[in-house]
Order: sequence, then structure tokens, then C-alpha cells
Amino acid sequence: MSTNVKRQYEWMWSQAMELADEATRLQKRFLRYLGPAEGAVSWEAPVDIYESDDGLILNFALPGVAPEDIEVRLERGALVVSAMRRPRVAGCGATIRRLEIPYGRFVRRVALSGSAVRIADSRYLNGCLEVRLIGSDSFDK
Repeated sequence: MSTNVKRQYEWMWSQAMELADEATRLQKRFLRYLGPAEGAVSWEAPVDIYESDDGLILNFALPGVAPEDIEVRLERGALVVSAMRRPRVAGCGATIRRLEIPYGRFVRRVALSGSAVRIADSRYLNGCLEVRLIGSDSFDK
């Protein structure tokens, strides 16, 4: 391998590591503890978004969230999902050694552009909330 090629790989690897470090810093920032204030948003659920001919499917990762604690609503230009993940108590006298799972209230706002949509249905299965959006005109037919 030539010296030039080796330097290019080293440079690309260095750039990749810097981006990975930045991603870790950003993740820690959005998962930070914001305190016990009532209604404070303390975490953000990850979401996968799929588009098909029928509309959009949004899949939110919400493990440990009870279905009755989830709210889904459409606002002007956005789908808003909010919920509360309540902490589980390990038992009386337990000492917490590590807490990595974020608890408390979250709100995830997904911006929507284009034509108007409606919530066709939603379901909660295996810790994931799936919301299906379709164009408003699909209901009028």
C-alpha cells in the first residue's frame, strides 16, 4: 500500500472517529437529567420513518412505556408523540449502581411537510409505537 493511500485511510479513520465522538456527545446532551420539575421533558424517543404509496409509517422506540401513558396528536405541520416512562423501583434498600435508561416525560415532534395527513391508525407492540399517517384525501373517497 502506498504512503498516500495509507495517509488517506488514516485521515478518513480520524474523521470517522471525530464524528462518532460528536454523536456520543450529542446523545448524552439529549439524554441528560433535567431534574424533577413537573412536566419537564427529559428524553427523546428515537423514530424510524418509512414512506410508501399509502402514506407514512412512523415507528417510535418506547420500551418500558405503558400504552395508557402515550399521547399521539397532529398539530399544524407536525406529529407529536408524548409519554411518560416511569422508573421501576428495584426493591427496598437497593443501591443504584448505574442508570442508563432515561425516565420521565418525553415529547417527540416530527415535522411534516407536503399535503395534509391524518392518523389512519396506531398500535403499540413489543415496546414500539407504530403510527400510520395517510393523506387527508384518502378518507374522502
